[in-house]
Amino acid sequence: MTKRLDLRVDFAFKSLFGTHGNESILAAFLNAALRFPDEKKIHKVQLLDPHFNKENQEDKRSILDVHAQLEDGSRVNIEIQLNNKHDMEKRTLYYWSKMYSSQMKEGMDYGELCKTITINIVNFRYLSHIHDYHSTFQLYEREQKLLLTDMIEIHFMELPKLLIKWRNKEVDPREDQLVRWLLLLEASEDEEITHVLEEIAMQEDQVLKKAMDEWERVSQDPEVILAYEARRKALLDEKSALRRAENQGEAKALRTVILSMTEKGMNPTDIAGLTGIPEETIKKLLQQ
Repeated sequence: MTKRLDLRVDFAFKSLFGTHGNESILAAFLNAALRFPDEKKIHKVQLLDPHFNKENQEDKRSILDVHAQLEDGSRVNIEIQLNNKHDMEKRTLYYWSKMYSSQMKEGMDYGELCKTITINIVNFRYLSHIHDYHSTFQLYEREQKLLLTDMIEIHFMELPKLLIKWRNKEVDPREDQLVRWLLLLEASEDEEITHVLEEIAMQEDQVLKKAMDEWERVSQDPEVILAYEARRKALLDEKSALRRAENQGEAKALRTVILSMTEKGMNPTDIAGLTGIPEETIKKLLQQ
């Protein structure tokens, strides 16, 4: 079998969920993600121009998001994020505001603006104080818990939390459609998940079967593979840069503590004995 693209890479995700001809796949994912009742199920989605952001360098990556409009006019932005840049809440508010305001045309009334939804699929633990893998945020009055408006809706889907639940048999892709779609993003690295999803696709879920067939097809397309590998390398480089920055930040904080201890009359040997940090490391930090 062909090695399939890692759908956690935003380019691969968009190749499957955000490409013309695959609207039924995107609709199935959104029905699962947004938990609409049967009478409000999405039947059609329209893919939108991905270039609604053009103001700065960071906006350029929005072309790898999936932007769509639902039948009732609601706008949806889906972003998949491999690396934690520690800016997700500000980032998602920024993209939400850009997508919401981009609806406004000359002569248009504010009442014509439609609901705007952002979905953030992240490959790291983000909301440490929340156990669930899927969290939804809206605007509420703090004391009364009264919803101000349903025009804003922000979702976070944390893949590591889902995998833990999957391994502990706390979730079942046969019973929960969102679980099966999110596990699909992990399937390239997990044969058991792939096998289970293939069974579901063959037995009961024709749209999932279409998605897996299309996933197989794009994974053999030379042009797609070339662009995918370039994007994957860029993400790996970004991850390395973030790790270096974090390590440098930790070293700086550690040096500050050691300097403080030195100013209080402690020598490297005493500091090493108290902290467990090797004496040579302490000396190197003091020499920086």
